[in-house]
Amino acid sequence: MNESNIDWILAIACFLAGIGIGALGYHLLNANVARNQKVRQRLAEAELELSQVKDALNDHFAKATDLVTSIQRQSHELEQQLSQSADRLVDDLQLKRRLHPRQEGETQEEDADPPQMPRDYAEGAQGTLSEDYGLEPHKQRATEEETPPPRY
Repeated sequence: MNESNIDWILAIACFLAGIGIGALGYHLLNANVARNQKVRQRLAEAELELSQVKDALNDHFAKATDLVTSIQRQSHELEQQLSQSADRLVDDLQLKRRLHPRQEGETQEEDADPPQMPRDYAEGAQGTLSEDYGLEPHKQRATEEETPPPRY
């Protein structure tokens, strides 16, 4: 054989080996891409399902709110109807007072004093937060005679 034939045979063999290695690499890399596409597709499906569940949950809460509002309105109407019927039919004052607790409660709340600031002691006593708590009487007199330092 001629040297030129060996060169051609070697070049063709290297070319075929390169094609084989390239096809193998493409197959291995393409498998990862296909898996990634499947994962992306499953993720998109999961996000779609999650958004559908959220929408259904929002619709459920909106419907539940409407039903609760309807029940409250009907309860208020029933209470008014019973109150009106009781006003017309009941002669007993004590029973009427029990049927209309809101009216009495409103007048009591208006007459009541506003709430006082909470204290740590009872009327006329000094509590644990006072400045002279726990001091002996003779030490207390001594501190009263001295001028206390200014507080900032």
